Amino acid sequence: MRILFLHPNYHSGGAEIAGNWPPAWVAYLTGYLKAAGYHDIHFVDAMTHHLDDETVRQRMLDIRPDIVACTAITPAIYKAEELLRIAREALPSATTVLGGIHATFMYPQVLQEAPWIDAVVRGEGEQVFLNLVQAIDQGRFATDPGSVRGIAYRSAEGQVIATPAEPPIADLDRIQPDWGILEWDKYIYIPLGKRVAIPNLARGCPFTCSFCSQWKFWRDYRIRDPKKVVDEIEDLVTNHQVGFFILADEEPTIHRKKFIAFCEELIARGLPEKVQWGINTRVTDILRDEALLPMFRRAGLVHVSLGTEAAAQLKLERFNKETTIEQNKKAIRLLREAGIVSEAQFIVGLENETAETLEETYQMARDWNPDMANWAMYTPWPFSDLFQELGDKVEVFDFEKYNFVTPIMKPDAMDRAELLDRVMHNYRRFFMNKAFLQYPWTRDRQRRGYLLGCLKAFAKSGFQRTFYDLGKVGYWGPQSKKKVDFGFADRRERTRPDPAAIEAADEQWVTMHGPKIEMRRKKGEDLAAAAIAAMQAEPAMACGGGHEQLSAEEAARY
Repeated sequence: MRILFLHPNYHSGGAEIAGNWPPAWVAYLTGYLKAAGYHDIHFVDAMTHHLDDETVRQRMLDIRPDIVACTAITPAIYKAEELLRIAREALPSATTVLGGIHATFMYPQVLQEAPWIDAVVRGEGEQVFLNLVQAIDQGRFATDPGSVRGIAYRSAEGQVIATPAEPPIADLDRIQPDWGILEWDKYIYIPLGKRVAIPNLARGCPFTCSFCSQWKFWRDYRIRDPKKVVDEIEDLVTNHQVGFFILADEEPTIHRKKFIAFCEELIARGLPEKVQWGINTRVTDILRDEALLPMFRRAGLVHVSLGTEAAAQLKLERFNKETTIEQNKKAIRLLREAGIVSEAQFIVGLENETAETLEETYQMARDWNPDMANWAMYTPWPFSDLFQELGDKVEVFDFEKYNFVTPIMKPDAMDRAELLDRVMHNYRRFFMNKAFLQYPWTRDRQRRGYLLGCLKAFAKSGFQRTFYDLGKVGYWGPQSKKKVDFGFADRRERTRPDPAAIEAADEQWVTMHGPKIEMRRKKGEDLAAAAIAAMQAEPAMACGGGHEQLSAEEAARY
C-alpha cells in the first residue's frame, strides 16, 4: 500500500514571511502509519517548493501511489481540491482523500463542489486516516465505506454521508512523529537563519470562544507529558539540527503547572544553549506569571505573540474585553524587562473600522511599545459560530481570500482599498521607528540580533512584494489605492455556505464542550453580551474572551 501526502501550494504573505514552516501534520501521520505497519509513504511539499500543478502531476505519475491524501486550511481549500482532481485524472484507480479543519466541518460543501474526492478525514487525523487506509487495504472501503469511523463520503446516489466520529486519541504521547519525512534544509526561520519546527504541547482547548476553531476541531483538551515533548525537541535538535521552534498550541500556558515543568525540563537538559523558541499566549497569562518570566527566558523562550484588542474591537460588544489598555501595556513591559521579544496582534477591518480607529490602534502600539506589531484582517471562519452570528455582514465567500491579509468584511465608513492603505501606513511608521531608533540600540546582544533578523524578514518580503499579498493585489503605496484589485470578481462562483448543513454537521460532532455548543448556538450574541456584563469583577479571562480559567481540579484531570 503506497501512500502519497500532498501539501498544496498556497501563499498569502502572512506568517510565511518569517520563513518556510514545516508541515508537522505529515510527520505525525507518517509516524502513526508506520507504527501500524505501513512504510511506503511519500511526501510532496508543493508549497515550500512552489511547485505548479503539472510538476505535482508528474510526481504523482512517478510515485504511482494507491492513496493520494492532501490537507487544507480554509484559504488553501481550492488548491487542495484541484490537486486531488489532478490525482483522479492522472491515477484513476487511486483513492483521493482530503483532511484538515476546513473539510472537517465544511464537508457537505466540499464533497458537492469536488465530487472526485473519495473521502474526507474529519478531525484529528492519525487514527481516522489509519482506519481508512486499513479499509482500503482490506477492500472494505469500496464495498462498505460506512463502516469506516470518522470520515465523510458521497454514496453511489450522490448523497453526502458522515460516519460516526472516531474518539480523540486519549494518550497523545503514543503518537511518535517521523520527522525524517521532511526535508529539513528547506525549513528555515529567517530571523535566525536556523531550521524551524512546530511541535505541540497540547491539543484542543478547554474554552469555547465563538471566533475560534481549535476547541471544535480537536474536540477534547489533552496535554502531553512535558518530558515527552522535550524528548521530541531534543530529537529535532540533535538529529535534524533544528535551532528554533514555535509551540503549535493556541495557548500553551493554559496549563500553568505543565508549562512550568516543560521549561524546567528544557533547562535541565541544557537545550536553551542549542535552541530558542516562541509561543502565542494572552496578556492575562503574562500578568499571572510575572515572577516566572525570567525562568521562561532561561528556558530559551525569546518571542511571545500576544492577542491584544484594537480600537475598533474595544467598541464592539461582540468581543469580550479580555484586558484593559493598561494591562496590555504592563504585559509588554514585563516581557521586555525579562529579555523576551513581544509582538502585539491587532485585528482590524471590522464593520465599524474607520481611519480614526486605525490611527488609535497605531497610537496604542506606540504607547505600549511592543517590539513588533501585526495588523491582521478580521477573518471569521465559515464553520465558526461567529460567522453565522455576523449574517449578511459577510459578503465574500471565496475562501481563498480568508487569509488574514484580505479584507473579508467591508467597513461601513471606508472601502477595502483605503483600509489596506491605512494598515500599510501603520506598518510603515511602526517599523521605520523600530529600524532607526530602537532595534540597533538594543543593549542585549542576543535580543538585538533577533530583532534585526525579524526586520530583515519583514524587509525581504516587502521588497519582494509578497508581504500582505501586496504584489498580487497591485498595491504600491497611497498613490495606487484606486488600482487595488483583491480579485473578488474572478471566474469562481461562490455562495454563502448553507447554515443548516453546517449545523447538521455540528450535531454529529460530539466534544467535551457539548452543552456549551448548544448554549452558544441558541444565545448567539446574547452570550457575548452576558459575558461582558459579568466582566465587572474583572477576573482573568480566557483566550479572546470569556471569564473561564482552568481550576486546580480541572488542571489535575489533564
